[in-house]
Amino acid sequence: MTTKVLRVGARASVIAMIAVIAVSAVSAQTKIKPGFNLFSTEQDVEIGRQSAIEVERQLPILRDRSANAYVTAVGKRLAAKMPGTGFTYQFKIVNTSDINAFALPGGFMYLNRGLIEAAKNEGQLAGVMAHEMSHVALRHGTNQASKAYMGQAGLGILGGLMGKEKGSPNKVISAVGGFGLNALFLKFSRTDEEQADIVGAQAMAKAGYNPQEMVDFFETLRAEQSHDPSKLEQYFSSHPAPQDRAARIRKEMAMLRIQPSEPVGGFKQAKATLMSKPAARSMQQIAKNQPATPRPREYPENASSEVNIEAPSATFRTFEQRNRNFTIDYPSNWNATESADGLGITLSPPGGVVSSGNAEGDLIYGVVVNHYAPFLNEDDSGNDRFSFMGSPSEPGGRDLSRTDLAEAVNDLVGQIVRTNPTLKLVPDSQRTETIDGGAALSLVLAGRSAVTKRDEHVTVFARELSDDHIVYALFIAPGQKDARLRGTFDRMLSSLRVNDEARHQ
Repeated sequence: MTTKVLRVGARASVIAMIAVIAVSAVSAQTKIKPGFNLFSTEQDVEIGRQSAIEVERQLPILRDRSANAYVTAVGKRLAAKMPGTGFTYQFKIVNTSDINAFALPGGFMYLNRGLIEAAKNEGQLAGVMAHEMSHVALRHGTNQASKAYMGQAGLGILGGLMGKEKGSPNKVISAVGGFGLNALFLKFSRTDEEQADIVGAQAMAKAGYNPQEMVDFFETLRAEQSHDPSKLEQYFSSHPAPQDRAARIRKEMAMLRIQPSEPVGGFKQAKATLMSKPAARSMQQIAKNQPATPRPREYPENASSEVNIEAPSATFRTFEQRNRNFTIDYPSNWNATESADGLGITLSPPGGVVSSGNAEGDLIYGVVVNHYAPFLNEDDSGNDRFSFMGSPSEPGGRDLSRTDLAEAVNDLVGQIVRTNPTLKLVPDSQRTETIDGGAALSLVLAGRSAVTKRDEHVTVFARELSDDHIVYALFIAPGQKDARLRGTFDRMLSSLRVNDEARHQ
C-alpha cells in the first residue's frame, strides 16, 4: 500500500514539475511592449480603412474567390493568436509579380501575388503573414504617425486634434502626409522589424506553425534578391532586416511550445490557380503602362526525349475562329484546342502537347494560329526589343525593321524568346511572304527543347492586319521531323484565310 501511495505521489510530483517547466517556458518568451501612441484603436481602424480605399485605387486587386478564401483562412487562424486589441483583419491579393506584403493600421492586409507564388508551403506564407500582422497588433503604423506628428506639431496644439471626435484621424494624417501608400504606415525601423519577427514567431507557434518557416522564407527572399533585385525592391526598402534575424527567431523558438497541427490546406491549389493565370505585371510595369513579362517555361526533371507521334492524316478538316477572324485546314487526326480568350487555336496530334506543370502544357509538335496586338512604344529605350528582321549587326539580313509589320514581328518574337530562352534566330532565315493576299514575314527559330532534350524548330509566319495588329502562325516540330512535316505545314499555311474586316480586340 505504502509503495503504491508513494508511486502516486511521485507521479503527481513529476506532473507538477512538468507543468511548472511548461509554464516557465511560455512565460520566458520575450515580452514586447508597443511604443507610445496618440491614436485610439478605433482611430487605427478608421485610418486603415481610409488608407485602404486609396491603396485599392492605385493597385490591381485580384478577384479570385478560391485564392482569397484560402489566404483569409490562414489569416484568421493567425489572427486568433495575435496579442493586444483584437483587430478584425482583412486579406486581399494584389495582382502584381513583386514579392511583397504589407498591412495597414487596423488590420487591412495586402499580399502580392508574386509573394504567394514564391512561397513553397503554407508555413512560409503564414510566416510572412504573421510578421505583417504583428506590425498591426503592435500598432507600429500609428506609432510612426504619432512620432511624426509630435515632431511637426509639438505638444502645444494636440488638444482637439487627438480627441476622439469624428474626423480627427483625417486632420492628424493630413498633418503628417496623407493617406494611401504612406511611408509612415509602411516603412519600419529595424527595431519594429525585430519586434514583428518575435511576435510573429510567437503567434505562429500558438497557431500550430513552426516559426522556422518564417526564417526559411526570409532567407529565400535574400537569395532571390541577389539575382533579381527588382522583384524585391519594395520589400527590402520598407522592411530593413534586423541584425542576425535568423538567430534571433531561433532563440525565440527555444522559449516557445510549438504544437504542430494540420495546415489549413489548399496551398498547392491556391498557388496553382495563381500560376495558371496570365503573368502579373510588376509595379514598375504598371507605373509605365507596360505589359507583363511572360513566364519562363518550366519542365519536369524526368522529361522524356522520346517523340513517338502518328504521321499526319492526308485528309483535312477546316477550323473557323469564333469571330471569323481566320480559317485554316488541319489534318483530321489532329486535335483543335481554342485559347482561353477564343482568339487563337492550337492544332496538334495526340502526344503533341506534353504536361509541363502549367495549365496549357507544352506544345512540342503542331501549329499555333492566333491574333497578336504588339506593344509598340515610341518612347521605349529599345532595351527589350529584338531586331530579328535584319539589321546592320546581322550581315545578310534584310533591313525590314523600319516597317510596322517588322516591328510587330520583332515584338512577337521577343515575347516568344523570353519564354523559351533556348530558341535563337536561325541566321538568314528571314523572308518576305504573302499570305492570303496580305503582306507577311517569316523567320525560323531553333534550339534545344527542354522537354525532348532534342533540337526543336519553330517557324514563325506573321501577316499584317489593317490596324497594325497581326495574325501569326507558329509551326513547331522536333528538328529530326521538321523535313517530314514540311508538306503538311505548307498545305496548312496555304489554306490560311484571314478576314481583314473582322472586329477583334
